[in-house]
Amino acid sequence: MRNLIIFLRRYFNFFLFLLLEVICLIFVFRTNNFQRTVYLNSANGVSGKLYTRYNDIQYYFHLKSTNDSLVSENLALLQQLPTSFEEKDTASLVKFDTLRKFTNDTARKLLSTEVRKFLYRSAKVVNNSVNKPVNFITINRGSKDGIRPNMGVIGPNGVVGVVRTASENYAVIISLLTKSSGSTSSFSFSSRLKNSGEIGTVYWDGYDGGHVTMKDVPRSAKLHKGDTVVTSGFSAVFPENMNIGYIDTFYIGEKASTSFTIRLKLATNFYNLQYVYVIENLLRDEQERLEDSTRKMLK
Repeated sequence: MRNLIIFLRRYFNFFLFLLLEVICLIFVFRTNNFQRTVYLNSANGVSGKLYTRYNDIQYYFHLKSTNDSLVSENLALLQQLPTSFEEKDTASLVKFDTLRKFTNDTARKLLSTEVRKFLYRSAKVVNNSVNKPVNFITINRGSKDGIRPNMGVIGPNGVVGVVRTASENYAVIISLLTKSSGSTSSFSFSSRLKNSGEIGTVYWDGYDGGHVTMKDVPRSAKLHKGDTVVTSGFSAVFPENMNIGYIDTFYIGEKASTSFTIRLKLATNFYNLQYVYVIENLLRDEQERLEDSTRKMLK
């Protein structure tokens, strides 16, 4: 207390000066319109900048919840994609989790029933490799969440890979960025040109993590730089029309060749992959059993 009194006595004149200065400024701003306007404009500008900085900082610390919210919204939209359902021509079959189409008149006659074929589950990437010959991605979803080997995986922008193994709480995905190495075969799958529909096969050539190769595209195809390449839907892993990449360059290797080799810029940025969606084909077992039995009959 004694030190405080000494401090105030020592700087009494300075504090008195500040007090009188503030009182003078208040009288000036209150009695003069011009000075008051200048003060208010300056104060609003300063406070606006402070609020902007505060909001930027607050937004940064809420990025995680924002990302989680966007992932949930994307998941809900993916569940409603037309490619997630398989249309039945008859209305006699009704299954759980279906879309039913009715006429718009008052009779509301049932036109068709679309049975869910693909189910999506969101997951967060907890480990990811990009620059190796064989690259894997680990996610925080496992068998208890319904994740099983051989399920397709996509990201917010396009194809990512296929589930290789799954434990109770985690799963490991073999990335699209996988080249044939030892016992591990290259990850390749059926694809098509979105505009013209020609079919080809996409695989990673091992050069860089931003491009893949598409082969077996017929010479009759009309190609243009920037054209989109999507999944064909011919496999039981991926629905059709999932983005893979965009045409960067293309060429014909030999004069006698009947097909193009296309260099694609990937739609998915594997260097900044944070969330993925695992795709379950609910009708896959039925399709594969039928195809296997047909092959055995033909042998």
